[in-house]
This record gives sequence, C-alpha cells and structure tokens, in this order.
Amino acid sequence: MEWFSSPGYWLGRLIFQRGLAALYLVAFVGAALQFRALIGERGMLPVPRYLARMPWRQAPTLFRAHYSDRFFAVVAWGGAAVSAALVAGLADRVPLWAAMALWVVPWVLYLSIVNVGQTWYAFGWETLLLEVGFLAVFLGNERVAPPLLVLLLLRWVLFRVEFGAGLIKMRGDECWRKLTCLYYHHETQPMPGPLSWFFHRLPRPLHRVEAGANHVTQLVVPVLLFTPQPIATGAACLMILTQLWLVLSGNFSWLNWLTILLAVTAVDFSLLREPPHPAAAPLWYECVVIAVTALVVALSYHPALNLLSRRQSMNRSYDSLHLVNAYGAFGSVGRIRHEIVIEGTADPVPREESSWLVYEFRGKPGDPGRWPRQFAPYHLRLDWLMWFAALSPMYAESWFGGLIERLLTGDRDTLRLLRRSPFPADAPPTYVRARLYRYRFTTWRELRATGACWERTYVREFLRPTRLAASRIQSP
Repeated sequence: MEWFSSPGYWLGRLIFQRGLAALYLVAFVGAALQFRALIGERGMLPVPRYLARMPWRQAPTLFRAHYSDRFFAVVAWGGAAVSAALVAGLADRVPLWAAMALWVVPWVLYLSIVNVGQTWYAFGWETLLLEVGFLAVFLGNERVAPPLLVLLLLRWVLFRVEFGAGLIKMRGDECWRKLTCLYYHHETQPMPGPLSWFFHRLPRPLHRVEAGANHVTQLVVPVLLFTPQPIATGAACLMILTQLWLVLSGNFSWLNWLTILLAVTAVDFSLLREPPHPAAAPLWYECVVIAVTALVVALSYHPALNLLSRRQSMNRSYDSLHLVNAYGAFGSVGRIRHEIVIEGTADPVPREESSWLVYEFRGKPGDPGRWPRQFAPYHLRLDWLMWFAALSPMYAESWFGGLIERLLTGDRDTLRLLRRSPFPADAPPTYVRARLYRYRFTTWRELRATGACWERTYVREFLRPTRLAASRIQSP
C-alpha cells in the first residue's frame, strides 16, 4: 500500500523517538528517586493501601502481582535502562518486531507507576506521556518508512493538547478574554524558573500581545496541522516556537518538551535532506497499524465530545490505560501567590519567640533572596503539590499530615526531597508548624536595593505547632 508510508518524515520520527526516550528516562529516574517518601511502603500514600481499595479495572499495574519498595525500584531503574538504550538508538539496530517490543516495555512500566501514583501523578503530562508512548510503539524503526496513520494520530494528540488548552482558557478565566492573564501568570505559576521574574516585569502591552499570540497558536494554528505541506510544517514550527517561549518562562515538567516533539512529527524535513528509501512495510505491520488506528478513532469519541462541551474537563483520562485523553492548562489564573513555609523547633515548649528553623524546598519559593532554578523536564512532585496546598488545604488533606509526621521523625527519604533540612535525620525537631505567606516578585528598584527577587508578607497560620505523641501527630 503506497499510501501507508511517508518517507519524508523519517528525520522527524528520528528526533521524536530519541527525544521521547529521553523524557521516559527523566520520568523513570524521577520516580526512582522520589517514590519511597511519596508512595512507598512507608510513604505518605502507600501503594499497598491504595491497591487494597482500588479495583483492578481502574488501576491495571504490574504491582497487582507484587509490591515492595525493592520491586518498585527495579521497575523504575529498569525503565530508565530501557529508555537509555532507546536514546542510544537500539530500536534501529533490531528487527521491526523487536523494536516495537522495546517501546512496549517503558510504556507498560510507566503505566504501572502512574496507576499507583495517586495524587502525586495526577498531572496532564503523565497521561500525555503514556498516550504518546503507546503510539510510539507503532511508529516503526529505520527499516520501514514512517506510517502515515500513526503520524496523523500524533497530530491528533497535538491538536487536543493545544486546542483543548485554548478552549479551556476562553471558557474559563475572563482575564484570558481580556488579554490580561499574563499580568499575573508568570508570578503565580506553580514553579517559576530563573527567567520568570523578567517575564513578569515585561511591559503590560507586551503581556497582552503574549496572551493574544497564545490564543492564535492554540485556537487557530492547530487546525492547520491537517492541511497540506508546507502549511502544516509552518503550523508545527509556530507551535515549537511558542513552547520554547514557555520553556524559558517557567518549569512545567516535560509538558512543553513533549509538545515540541509532537510538533516535530508534523515537520516535513524532505525539503532539507532527501529521505532514505527503506524496504516496504510488511503486511502484518500494516494490519497492526490500521487496527490500532481504528481503536484510537473509536476511543476518541469522548475526548472529542469534551472539546465541544461547555463543561469541558481539563486533563482527564477516559480509560485506565490512558490511551486517548483530554488536555488543558490554566483555565484560571491566580492573581495572588501564596506559599506554605514549614518550620521546626527543638524547644520543648513552642513559643513565638522560639528558634524556628525553615525547611527549604528545591523548586518552590522559600527564602525571598533565593532565585528560582530550572528543573524541567525533571518533575519535583512534592514541590508542585505544596503549590496546590497553598491554594486550598483541601488539596493537601490526604498527604500533608504524613509529610509533617515524617519531618518530626526525621525520615531520611523525605528529607532527601528537600533542598535543605535544618534538622539532621538523627535529631528531628520537637515541633513543626506551617505558615502561609503572600509572595510577590520585587520591583526593579527593590531588586537593585536588596538583591532579592521575592518579597513576602505573613498571612496566617496554616498548621499550628505540632508534635508526635503516642505515635501520632498532635497539635497543641
């Protein structure tokens, strides 16, 4: 079938596959380094307890057969090893069927992690990585030309990511319709980056241009992905430029990089370099790709309906395998930034004048004089959930008490998630408290005078001084 293959996209496939494997590698390494404190056997939300109450259909995972922290580490580091092999190009050195089997491995392993990750893995880019990773299984290797159907399915994913984000903004916060959301967003986003202060201090007319350009890129340009070349290539390049702008302005895990990789698959590189002419695709491979395409089209009904709904859902999975999902981002934008600051004291009786020492997180704002760092595509899960907790205690209900308990016991796995703990593991504090502060970026004048990028104001108590008593947390 001549229509089945698209040789002109071979370079786009190569870049996409190596980049996707690199993101898999980042995801698995992050899981291996963070899981014990978050979802381990003694974590804040232990996997065994979760699986005991969750039906198989809602959470298919390898950990149904067995769970231990050691086995989780094997799964995470094993996924990292396979991903590293894919980055090195192993899939292009083996037969087509073996390459497909190689791509199945990280998808199954990461699906197993996400389906037990609970709130720590309830982010849109987790399901996006799984959906894209599933399609990557059928993209082939250098022995066959890229299949047109899979390339179109990847564009369909990109369309839903961008168009869904554009619609959720227009239907959500009125500041997107007034083009004023970026007056606040760079300051109030979950995890600012090293350049976020400068983005926030851009002139307001330029912020309005940013917002308007965002609407064009997310509501108009995605439609052009399905037009003939070179229009589709131009649309993809505009998306790539927009995503690079977002990469510079904040830390959004691997969301932006995965979106860039999706856009690369729509770029026709044949104008720059003549494509190779591999052997024709075997019949069994063509049949598998056609069957998978039919499956994805059938599963697309609810995500497509969601795009048309006035009650559009954001970042929702419609099946437990995360095959076809709904996406969206920042349907509402906060005007004020609140942060939770956790402190401990070794004093036997907690008083306001006690020596309260601060726990510093890696990515979220703490010390006003400490400049934000770049972490993406690495995902700091605890830091992100602390941002949600500052929005509302409801977001922290299931895990915040567990965090405080682990600080009071000097849990080493928890302390490793922090940038700095004022108390060593063998000498934990007697009391821990949490206070809510309002943070704002300093002005140019304040920055020159103090060197601090943040200014903060005390708001209220988030958690009263708390200690361990009778093997449980107790607040006086």
